[in-house]
Amino acid sequence: MRISVTNRNPEAAPLHVLPTLWYRNTWRWTEEAPIPQLRAAGWKGGHAIEARHPELEPYYLYTNEAAALLFTENETNKRLLFNEPNLSSYVKDGINNYLVEGQKESVNPRQRGTKAAAHYALKVDAGSTEVLHLRFCNIAPRALGQAFLADEGDPLGKGFETVFQDRRQEADAFYNAITPARVNAEDKMIMRQALAGMLWTKQYYYYDVDQWLEEHGANPLNTRKPNKARNERWVHMLNADIISMPDKWEYPWYAAWDLAFQTINLAMVDLDFAKEQLSLMLRETYLHPNYQLLTYEWNFDDVNPPVHAWATFFVYSIEKQRQGSGDPLAEERLPEAHAQLHLVGQPQRPAGPQCIRGGFLGLDNIGVFDRSETLPGGAKLEQADGTAWMALYCQNMFEMALGCTSTTPFTKIWR
Repeated sequence: MRISVTNRNPEAAPLHVLPTLWYRNTWRWTEEAPIPQLRAAGWKGGHAIEARHPELEPYYLYTNEAAALLFTENETNKRLLFNEPNLSSYVKDGINNYLVEGQKESVNPRQRGTKAAAHYALKVDAGSTEVLHLRFCNIAPRALGQAFLADEGDPLGKGFETVFQDRRQEADAFYNAITPARVNAEDKMIMRQALAGMLWTKQYYYYDVDQWLEEHGANPLNTRKPNKARNERWVHMLNADIISMPDKWEYPWYAAWDLAFQTINLAMVDLDFAKEQLSLMLRETYLHPNYQLLTYEWNFDDVNPPVHAWATFFVYSIEKQRQGSGDPLAEERLPEAHAQLHLVGQPQRPAGPQCIRGGFLGLDNIGVFDRSETLPGGAKLEQADGTAWMALYCQNMFEMALGCTSTTPFTKIWR
């Protein structure tokens, strides 16, 4: 990896850069579960963090001599949050406390743990850029000479730049192939950056609701008097897939209607992944047993606009236009998706025969009131946009039904 940091200020300024490795804490879930380990390892050109996990081969993060290695444990700071004794002398915010609070005892002097950072303390001149090189690979320090012969065993040597140039040329060729010739240079770069962001914000997401509720004393199946907790009706839910996230840079989460919009753009660069994401939300492990489509992971029961049918047929139409006759498997998947979406229920039932209440049925719940919560004074809000969204959903389902029996997309018939 190459990290470039630029000082846009008119004066020189200090900057701390902390590329960080950590293991997800699974050892607190199960008794006698093995604990992985990160520890310091040296090589002739600098420092390395060795990563060992019982289920994986060893990996190494190589840095140059300018970086100092800081180690702590990926353990919750219970003393800070709950005023309870910590399970370890070193907690997950130990590196922050070391650097920001000056608490030198908050990192492990033995240089081992389950969370570690390479600490670069820089002074960046006004308007200048500092570039840092790191390499994460499965080559042990003793094997560097054999692996990097041309660079005399240096994983950060001349060959490092060659790898970047090769990947850059491949990326240029990829985006040039999918960008229309009529697009000017500035719009071409905007398009490339937007699509690259979409590709970057997909990641593996694991969420076992049954286990999560059990840990919080809220599992309605195994607890006599369960605590109240979010998603308690979704005990069956198990996420263990690569999912497109709205903003992985903030924190990993997903929402079904964000994902539906994202698939339209993803279809430009990875059509198979876009189709797989739409199918994912209709799997038995994602749908509620009553065929309710989830909303987002912090409250599966909330309401979002029903855009899944629209996105499904849109992606199908993109594929048809791109491939002419379309993918034969797509011809089979469209009726299957139509049948599943026909059964999808509304999370919150109507307050009357013409009303749908609650939820993010506007522009991401932007409004005077939070429409997912009870209104002040027990008032009721009748919202016309809910009915409009359902009208669109019905239209989309009609389009899909015609698409299942005709090779001509319904949008052309409509025109």
